[in-house]
Amino acid sequence: MTQEIQIDALLPQEMAEKAEAIGVRKAALPFLTLFALAILAGAFISLGAMFATTVSAGSSVLPYGVARILVGLVFCLGLVLVVVAGAELFTGNNLIVMAWASGKISIWALLRNWLVVYLGNFVGSLLTALLVYLGKQYTFGSGSVGEAALKTAVGKVNLGFVQAIALGILCNALVCLAIWLTYSARSVTDKILAILFPISAFVAASFEHSVANMYFIPYALFIKMFNPAFAASTKVDVTTLTWASFFIKNLLPVTIGNIIGGSGLVALMYWFIYLRRKS
Repeated sequence: MTQEIQIDALLPQEMAEKAEAIGVRKAALPFLTLFALAILAGAFISLGAMFATTVSAGSSVLPYGVARILVGLVFCLGLVLVVVAGAELFTGNNLIVMAWASGKISIWALLRNWLVVYLGNFVGSLLTALLVYLGKQYTFGSGSVGEAALKTAVGKVNLGFVQAIALGILCNALVCLAIWLTYSARSVTDKILAILFPISAFVAASFEHSVANMYFIPYALFIKMFNPAFAASTKVDVTTLTWASFFIKNLLPVTIGNIIGGSGLVALMYWFIYLRRKS
């Protein structure tokens, strides 16, 4: 008997069952494996952020919307690497809530995964930001890359607390929808195409992603701390750019928003629609 080969995309009901099974596997990963994969994800998202910063440099000649689309498209590199190469990303792992809601994993297994992955993402992002700084990539384009990095970071730490939460909710709803769409995929090409539009949309709209900000803001802080003469030459006001403003005014509210958007608007919603009765 030959087994039938299916090439059609998975339907939403099958995607929900796949998301549930993936959540169970992710929650059971050993600590060192999980942490190493999380470091990779932080580095991968940082590479997408670095690409986006480079493309945004000196883009004032383009209309705002066109420039944002280009920045969004290149940022997709980060999630493509996470999904295809394999890594553990905190924001995408909000979908593990589906396995928890079905009673397949405990709340402690869920929180363990989130904590380990969040810390690993931070380590990977910080190390990548430091490496890019040491490469003096910020000086490229006659310093326009560094100026773009500083402007981006200053804008992020000057968001209002509620505003940052709202932008975080919108962001991770789109990120988790991108991951959700990849669960329907039958090929690498399917996965990449599924990622492009949701991720481009959140970047183009300037929504807030906690792991990306673990690169964007520390990278700018490294420039300010280690090369204050360069920072002063850009005419960007960096007085509000501090480690305290990074953690309290951006990372905290954005992380809260990301959890609400990914866990509530995507994971629990699709669990309610497709898995509630089975549970």
